[in-house]
Amino acid sequence: MLAINIQDVINVLASVKTHLIVLGVALVVALAVIIACKALPAAKKKLVRSSALVALGLAVIIVVNAICFGPMFTMINLAMGGGSITEESMAEAYEVNTELVSEGVTLLENNGALPLAGGANVNVFGWASTAPVYGGVGSGALNDQYAVTDLITGLTNAGLNVNQDLVDFYEAYQAERPSVGMWAQDWTLPEPNVSAYTDELMASAKEFSDTALVVISRPGGENADMPTDMAAVVDGSWLERDATTGNSYFNGVYDDTLNEGNDWDEGDHYLQLSNREEEMLQMVCDNFDKVIVLINTNNAMELGFLEEYGVDAAVYAPCPGQNGFDAVGLVLAGAVNPSGKTVDTFLYDLFNTPIVNNFGQFMYDNMDEHAVISTNFSTGEETTALPSFVNYVEGIYVGYKFYETAAAEGLIDYDSTVMYPFGYGLSYTTFEQTMGDITVDGDTISFDVTVTNTGSVAGKNVVEVFYNPPYTNGGIEKATANLVAFDKTDILEPGASQTLTISFKAEDMASYDTYGEAAYVLEAGDYVISINSDSHTVLDSRVYNVPETIVYDEGRSNDLTAPTNQFENVEGDVTYLSRADHFANYAEATAAPASMSMSEEDKATFLNNANYDPNNYNNADDVMPTTGASNGIQLVQMRGVAYDDPQWDTFLDQLTVSEMSELIAMGGYQTAPINSIGKVQTYDCDGPASINNNFTQQGSIGFAGTVMMASTWNTDTVYKFGASIGRMADDLDVSGWYAPAMNIHRSAFSGRNFEYYSEDGVLSGKLAAQAVQGAESHGVYSYIKHYALNDQETNRNTMLCTWASEQSIREIYLKPFELAVKEGGADAVMSSFNYIGTEWAGASNALCNTVLRDEWGFVGMVLTDYFGVYGYMDADQAIRNGTDFCLVNYPTETNYLTDTTSATGVLAARQACKNILYTVVNSRAYAEENLNPGLPTWQLIGYGIDAVLVLVLAALEIKAVKNYKRRVSEQPVVTVSEGEGAAE
Repeated sequence: MLAINIQDVINVLASVKTHLIVLGVALVVALAVIIACKALPAAKKKLVRSSALVALGLAVIIVVNAICFGPMFTMINLAMGGGSITEESMAEAYEVNTELVSEGVTLLENNGALPLAGGANVNVFGWASTAPVYGGVGSGALNDQYAVTDLITGLTNAGLNVNQDLVDFYEAYQAERPSVGMWAQDWTLPEPNVSAYTDELMASAKEFSDTALVVISRPGGENADMPTDMAAVVDGSWLERDATTGNSYFNGVYDDTLNEGNDWDEGDHYLQLSNREEEMLQMVCDNFDKVIVLINTNNAMELGFLEEYGVDAAVYAPCPGQNGFDAVGLVLAGAVNPSGKTVDTFLYDLFNTPIVNNFGQFMYDNMDEHAVISTNFSTGEETTALPSFVNYVEGIYVGYKFYETAAAEGLIDYDSTVMYPFGYGLSYTTFEQTMGDITVDGDTISFDVTVTNTGSVAGKNVVEVFYNPPYTNGGIEKATANLVAFDKTDILEPGASQTLTISFKAEDMASYDTYGEAAYVLEAGDYVISINSDSHTVLDSRVYNVPETIVYDEGRSNDLTAPTNQFENVEGDVTYLSRADHFANYAEATAAPASMSMSEEDKATFLNNANYDPNNYNNADDVMPTTGASNGIQLVQMRGVAYDDPQWDTFLDQLTVSEMSELIAMGGYQTAPINSIGKVQTYDCDGPASINNNFTQQGSIGFAGTVMMASTWNTDTVYKFGASIGRMADDLDVSGWYAPAMNIHRSAFSGRNFEYYSEDGVLSGKLAAQAVQGAESHGVYSYIKHYALNDQETNRNTMLCTWASEQSIREIYLKPFELAVKEGGADAVMSSFNYIGTEWAGASNALCNTVLRDEWGFVGMVLTDYFGVYGYMDADQAIRNGTDFCLVNYPTETNYLTDTTSATGVLAARQACKNILYTVVNSRAYAEENLNPGLPTWQLIGYGIDAVLVLVLAALEIKAVKNYKRRVSEQPVVTVSEGEGAAE
């Protein structure tokens, strides 16, 4: 949900400052007149004072109207707009979420402890059992107008009997979970000391049942990554350490006084068990025959404790949303057979990764001249932000791509490194998969996979298709395992089979060759195509041979123009991990940065608002376009007109520069109206797992978090989710949805992993494409986000320079967006806060124009992330480089264009407006049933109130004049003798 903060309030007040000054002047003048007329005769004094008050009232009306229909028009219109979600739409949403969670819950371990018998008694341990994690934080928060189904209720609804004494014990200990919020984070994990469990409580629990369910949760959210040093958080040195860097976004605290003893030891991090949790789990294992652990978090925790304590079963249940714990209960009770698969690699040691030394806080020590003074959102205090950086040293070896390849090259011992591979998940039944022979039709590779349920329980199974390409030592970097396709069966009864046909193009296995061909290349050799139960376990395979190397120097079949090097300047002064000679450079490449200085060459290209001048980027050959023409074309007439149709030029000639500037500047949760062309205001809403109008507070239930969705590995189910979002958006008169989000789980510690699908770009992109198509089925455009490389929260909006290899940018970080555009037809994008090299991502021409539009064929609009300015966001720079408008609904220093006179600037504005108008007119907003050419209801009411108030003031003034005349006429006539002066 949208958070109100001090800086927003200050900015809104600043936008009406002139109006308030005028009102203040009017008040002062009125008071001065009232005081100054005290020496006048009584009748005249009353008239003057009455007239002054009437004039003041008229001034108030004029100023309030100027505010409401001027700078505050957008915000008021947003607050007054929208509709309400129908009961039918809401019922569908609950049903879809139940399906998402039913298919997303992942069974990690099971020695027969699950499923629980119908009507079984179960002791539920762990404080998190009464305060689990339902969703994310920030834009991913649940709408609190809807009640949540808690875990205990979900278990009860599934027919299980829960020990109420334990529930009461935890609720009495602490009722609410400490808040990990946008602007402040309390990382405290309340967990009672084992000494708090009385002998009576434990005795009654053992009598109640020999089965225990232990719940472990970890919350996370937008604007803060998870702590990697809990001891430093507890003693406050984490805050102090962060504050010394100048980028003190982090407000984390931890209350270690709830229990006896330290919750954490030196070196502990947030994604392992606390000391209290370890003691509790040991106590449970010592006292109960069957111990099941429920992992309720979106981040891939260290789960080695499952083996250490010898638990009997383990279930992974990321955020289930508003009603998802009902489905979790059904899985535990056996009414639903789990079919989820992991979307990340679960490691024994999260500090033993190639990225651990290059994730988080790294401040440049030679960029003081680019310091930015900004106001802290939560406190209103001024802070100094300095440019920072993060090096994506691992190159393409992200997640399972590293661990599978490193094991094949002998760098790691796989079994002691990886606990659960990517794509792993058990079932209550068993399946057999048989791979048919490959057939080739042109560039398309196809084969059948027959899945048979060989067990005794009905269930679904996922077919995972990987390829292992030929690799030349020292050549193009390639991983030994690469997901290329997947599908999921229907429910198969015991003994039943289903044949799925898998198809993909040979070009999908091409690698990007940065240093040779500067193009995608499918090298000659044998490509091993396999069906796997996870990234590590091959079930069957076939070989596809490429006889001669294919260089896609004219592009692949779905490229509009040929991809070629665009990000050479983003590689920076970084050594990237290479597979050459069995990862010989691993230690060097993955070490912490040796230098904290930006090179002089890169400094020369670094831009923020202090040194950006649009005049430096004008083209003398540009010709000023026509503006303000009277061509009589309304926007509705452009619906269905092709993007490249010349009629668009005639239409765009009608726009004035001020209209273009307004449309570009005021893009927060809307696209702004333009009356002259019949452009209606449209509403955009937030929520990666919901649809929420932050101004009216109308919204939907919170669906399962994106990690849970991805764990379904089911494109059909995710399509239903998108369609449900679209239907509810249509109910709310919402045309745009700020989702889906598809950055990469580069680190398990990323606070926003809850909002992103996976560590893998193919899984992320194919699922996101379905969510986009589902929303589009109701005419709703989805802003796929955050474009791009926004894979950590630390310093995300304080000039975070991200350095990465071109191959990894294309193959890993842009892959989800590429698929969402090419397969999903996405026509809206939200750019990201971070820098790509030395350029803000929202002002990267390579990213927002060359790759997105020229290569992928994207036709639509690009919006900034929240336009807090932060010292580097600028509308002029944005529109000249492919971003079209600004996510803010009040004036800031830089969301209105400063260059409105150069041909280059006006042409860029015109192009940005075309992208916005084309997208909007082809959305639900301009479907015939939704067109509403009249003024907003609140505006009509406002005009009515104005009329009444003016009539009242006029009546008061007339009455004052009449009273004055009456008083004058009633004054006695004084007769004076001739010698004494006047007669009257």
